[in-house]
Amino acid sequence: MRIAYLDTFSGISGDMTLGALVDAGVPFDALVSELRKLPLEGYHIECRRVVRGAISATKIDVRTAEADTAAQSDAHGSHAHHRSCMDILRMIDEAGFAPRVAERAKNMFLAIGRAEARIHDIPIERVRFHEVGAVDSIIDIVGIAVCLELAGVEQLWSSPVRTGSGGIVTTAHGKLPVPTPAALEILRGYPIELTDVPFELVTPTGAAVVAALSSGVLDGMERIVPEAVGYGAGGRDIPGMPNLLRIVLGTMGVRAEDEILEVVETNIDDMNPEIYPWLMECLVDAGASDVFLSAVTMKKGRPGQLVTVLCPPASLERVLDVLYRQTSTTGVRFRSVRRRKLPRDLRVVRTRFGPMTVKEVARPGGMGFVPEYEECRRIAAERGIPLIEVYRQVEQDCARST
Repeated sequence: MRIAYLDTFSGISGDMTLGALVDAGVPFDALVSELRKLPLEGYHIECRRVVRGAISATKIDVRTAEADTAAQSDAHGSHAHHRSCMDILRMIDEAGFAPRVAERAKNMFLAIGRAEARIHDIPIERVRFHEVGAVDSIIDIVGIAVCLELAGVEQLWSSPVRTGSGGIVTTAHGKLPVPTPAALEILRGYPIELTDVPFELVTPTGAAVVAALSSGVLDGMERIVPEAVGYGAGGRDIPGMPNLLRIVLGTMGVRAEDEILEVVETNIDDMNPEIYPWLMECLVDAGASDVFLSAVTMKKGRPGQLVTVLCPPASLERVLDVLYRQTSTTGVRFRSVRRRKLPRDLRVVRTRFGPMTVKEVARPGGMGFVPEYEECRRIAAERGIPLIEVYRQVEQDCARST
């Protein structure tokens, strides 16, 4: 399995990640070509070599007229145009990127949007990005997703994220402490390491790369074969440390498939049943691995629902927050369990319906294939074929492709 390992010894930002991927061998011209799919104008991407702490690295800069306009607006006490989270998601959907590129880019923006919504106590539909909505940040985030696809990266892993502390940074919201509320909120549930560096080592965009895309922190038990190493430079020199992000591209053997999950349960007998589908979506968005409902009979003979959620420990607090905010429950139970799962991966196969994404599962008797529901559903609707027949034909085509 091809992976990217993010070594955040000096933090992480969007431009550092983009620079590190290009430094590791992603063709810069191919990146620029893909980014032209976005309906954005008035920007220019520069790629140059710099030295940080005696280490040569790649620095990516996005020059925009929008940044100049924003600076002039701030100087006159007004504000430049800010894009909403929903506007950016639509922009990505309509650009025609490969499915995994679009999914990764949208997940990064959603991670930032959800954090901003929680911080300002507003629905995500009302979130309007300031710095992150600018052209350079959109280019950084979408560019990262493009580079990962060009590099064939299937999974990301990271070190614990090192953040600055004790400093102050000036943002569109005024002066804020380091790490900024947005960066810290985005990384909620993910291992971080506070340093005594009084600078913003982790930006919201960098935090979103980790929170939205990383499969977790490597624990030292994995065997990685490095194939390429890249260094992406930050914008300033930091005394005593090179301001760099290091990315290692390579392959990793099959990880032990035992994992620890949290089982979260609550009994509810006084809630409108129409809310449950929305609740399940919110729980999945919060990081739940699985959500299911069981009909139960509660005290005094009242019918109720047992809501059961399985989630990684890193997502527990987000899951609890959803249950407390979105349901009528006044308390939940949770416990840790061990789950053993078969290794699986996503693979694009050629079928009679065209290229399709399927789940490839390593079973004891050989590889198995599970068609993706959304793609089969789309084909069934477009061609008027029973969904069960689409599944059968796709499974036949997958078997022939092995």
